[in-house]
Amino acid sequence: MIGLLGIKKNTPIEIREKLTIKPNMCTEYINQLLKDLEEVVILATCNRTEIYFNASFYEEELLKKIFEVFNWNYEYREYVFISKDENACKHLFEVTCGFHSKILGEDQILGQVKNAYFKSLEQKAVNLELQRLFQSAITCGKRFKSESRLFEIPVSSASIVVNEAINNGCTKFMLLGYGEVGQLTMKYLLAHKIECVYLVVRNMKIKEQIYDNRVKVINFEEKNQYIDETQCIISCTSAPHPVIKKRDINESGDKLFIYDLAVPRDIDNDVESLDRAFVYNIDNISLINDGNKKMRFDKMDENKFILEKYINEYYEWKRLRIIVPLIRRIKGVSKDVYENRITTFENKAKSKDDIHLASKLIKSASDFYINRAIEVMKEETLRGSEGECLRIIEKIFMMKK
Repeated sequence: MIGLLGIKKNTPIEIREKLTIKPNMCTEYINQLLKDLEEVVILATCNRTEIYFNASFYEEELLKKIFEVFNWNYEYREYVFISKDENACKHLFEVTCGFHSKILGEDQILGQVKNAYFKSLEQKAVNLELQRLFQSAITCGKRFKSESRLFEIPVSSASIVVNEAINNGCTKFMLLGYGEVGQLTMKYLLAHKIECVYLVVRNMKIKEQIYDNRVKVINFEEKNQYIDETQCIISCTSAPHPVIKKRDINESGDKLFIYDLAVPRDIDNDVESLDRAFVYNIDNISLINDGNKKMRFDKMDENKFILEKYINEYYEWKRLRIIVPLIRRIKGVSKDVYENRITTFENKAKSKDDIHLASKLIKSASDFYINRAIEVMKEETLRGSEGECLRIIEKIFMMKK
């Protein structure tokens, strides 16, 4: 059974940050989960925590196991949901197309789903239904993105905060973290006429990757020396604790815009008490009207047929799987009948040319009726009336159950 465990919509960020997954621990988590699950994919992003799995289970039992593996407090059980079968599958297709993103249609989620899938593939954690599901959903997401032409109006939390900061007159920035989101943020910043960016990282080798003289790479110990020179802080680290606290910022000074893209949050709650600080977390950011929201919605709505097409194709594949063993048996019977008939003919034939021609004719006739029987089985299975059809097919081909 395909299943999905995720966090309920509108769960406060204070709770979501307690139900996150450490990215550098995913390999270990997958190995632990495979002790109880047949397949598993962990989709963990800055604002999404979802575990897709294939298993036979009792819901409560499974929940306890997953909470235990991730070391989550079971008191937060009420904030997670479990979807099964078609609901879980449909959710993944919608995710890859951007329908469940905080920022509608954002352009990073497809890559994140692919990375999660390949991580599980490398660990041999997908090989059955979940493998086919992710392959179909990723293909669907690619086509949806291409045909809806969402790339013409690219959007992400990074692009929104950079545009918002520029509109607020900011030219001096501090960027904390240089992972996927950090690099994207830097790209958007440097596309504008800004004065400087203080890039705060732990790995100073990143300095070798920076060629723009507007960027000064510093470590976390140095950041407080430069905070009061900036007009905007954008933070997107993977730290499990706040990296900027109230004591790090002078109480007096010009307006300071702070955008926290991380979950768990990078900015301590008490920073908001500073009169000069305007703090936005990922939930606040998703509410900012970036000007293209209506256009993205319309484009996505127009192309929903792509999503529905791939979902239906996956459901068909799944329904037809139940007749695969019978198809193999029918083909086996056909092969036996063909071989017996041609052997009989060979014993009576007078010419090798006759044998060759008879072989082709017998094989062709056999394949025609076998393929037609398989077509009928598929048609009746998709109609939901496979039971009686399969019984008759079995009787026709004289196969024992």
